[in-house]
Amino acid sequence: AQQRRASTGTGFIVAEGRVLTNHHVIDGCQRVVGVLANRRRVDLGIGPRDARRDLAILSGPRDLGPALAFREGAPRRGDEVVTYGFPLTGILGSGPTLTTGEISALTGLRDDPNTMIISAPVQAGNSGGPLLDRAGNVLGVIVAKLAALRVAERTGDLPQNVNIAIQGSVALEFLRQNGVQARRSPSIAHYPAAEVGEIAHPSTVLIECFK
Repeated sequence: AQQRRASTGTGFIVAEGRVLTNHHVIDGCQRVVGVLANRRRVDLGIGPRDARRDLAILSGPRDLGPALAFREGAPRRGDEVVTYGFPLTGILGSGPTLTTGEISALTGLRDDPNTMIISAPVQAGNSGGPLLDRAGNVLGVIVAKLAALRVAERTGDLPQNVNIAIQGSVALEFLRQNGVQARRSPSIAHYPAAEVGEIAHPSTVLIECFK
């Protein structure tokens, strides 16, 4: 049977030949393809994954691109953030999209300590992409709207401009438990959003799921 592209998401390079994304982006996929910044397409193997934390590690060739660094030090309410990823999944030619916002709350919906709430707008395809601070370091992993929609169904209320990101510390712990040593970097610089996008660009991967 011919496999077809069922869905897409975003991932980012965290170590040589290793890409981090959301578990729900690759769940049930027969084949996963990564599209790199230079348009090169590579097959990615599904490695360790954790449905509860909604994280998965994908493996590919060693020369995927540079690994992003995770921020040393905790996020703060009001920190300016940049998201980078591939929301417009229906249009193959569409490039990555950058949005900006702030960290609104240090715990997620229903005070979930593994996540935080950001005001930067994201769409479904952004899931698995990096949430960056203004030094270009990873603060978290974006989880697109679907989770918020499910909560809204239960509570009858969908808050506007509420988007979720998995805490960087949770992602680092997941990587460490699975033998991936991620880079860490202090956040002392404060770049314009466009420069943060330039840092993220070569390290961000479009993830295609075939079923």
